[in-house]
Amino acid sequence: MLKFTPIVLALIYGIVMYRVSVWRTLKELDTKSTELVDPELNQLTDQMARSLDIPRIKVHLYEIDPVNGLAAPDGRIFITRGFYNKFRTGEVTGPEMASVIAHELGHVALGHSRRRMIDFSGQNAMRTALGMIINRFLPGIGYWIAGMIMRLFAARLSRDDEFEADAYASALLTKSGIGTEAQKSLFSKLERLTNSNSGATPAWFLSHPKTQLRIDAIEANEAKWNAS
Repeated sequence: MLKFTPIVLALIYGIVMYRVSVWRTLKELDTKSTELVDPELNQLTDQMARSLDIPRIKVHLYEIDPVNGLAAPDGRIFITRGFYNKFRTGEVTGPEMASVIAHELGHVALGHSRRRMIDFSGQNAMRTALGMIINRFLPGIGYWIAGMIMRLFAARLSRDDEFEADAYASALLTKSGIGTEAQKSLFSKLERLTNSNSGATPAWFLSHPKTQLRIDAIEANEAKWNAS
């Protein structure tokens, strides 16, 4: 029985971490966000809403500086103040912002946003249990090895989610008449906008796929849809 104790403790830890993470995330978003009201963006989201046959798409403005969009576990869509400021200064176009919103809608529709919270807590539990086991045989580095293994696993799951959300966004943008050109053009700007350089990190560690791979996947979907 004792040999299973680390696993049981890790599972309990994972459940607690899941509940705490959801609570913290929602509290943070509630405290630092308001509804986004912008005539141009509202017109674009209304186009997408009609394509989805829903009354409206409500987007929230999250008051933080990093350039990002996100989908909360409860299904709400957020654009950061930093991203919205790029739109206001003309660095990002309205259709490009619409592509971000469509992408986050994809995460919600496909269940990614809620599952990611569960995955996060589950991965923490697995990392703890695996670290305990490996550390018995390799004292001092067991937890480091477990962390590397789980990082690889999490990055792969995240990249798969991003491709799926991209495909959902492409279909929605096409159906609503906005088109996918803005989606592709935004990808070419993201590294500059976020001050990141994904080329410095091995692809298998990245939580998001390489830019060109994402564009290639969108164009492959377009070719398939046009041929059907």
